Amino acid sequence: MSIGQFPVQQILAAQIHSAVVHNPHLNHRRMHIKTKQGRVVIEGKVDTFFQKQMAQEALRGIEGVKSIENHLEVNWA
Repeated sequence: MSIGQFPVQQILAAQIHSAVVHNPHLNHRRMHIKTKQGRVVIEGKVDTFFQKQMAQEALRGIEGVKSIENHLEVNWA
């Protein structure tokens, strides 16, 4: 199957997943990301405000991402 045969939503989801998984500042196992029509919602828990911001920044440059809602919770414990 060529890339032209994949629905746009699946391509965007794969790009988002790759950006988060390959970011050394993030623990992707504690994050849940949903996307629909270019709207991305990030939920879960991170250890610092830096990680919360990095999650958002990792997605900002992806073509097709129109908005990001960052609902990550910072746990200081």
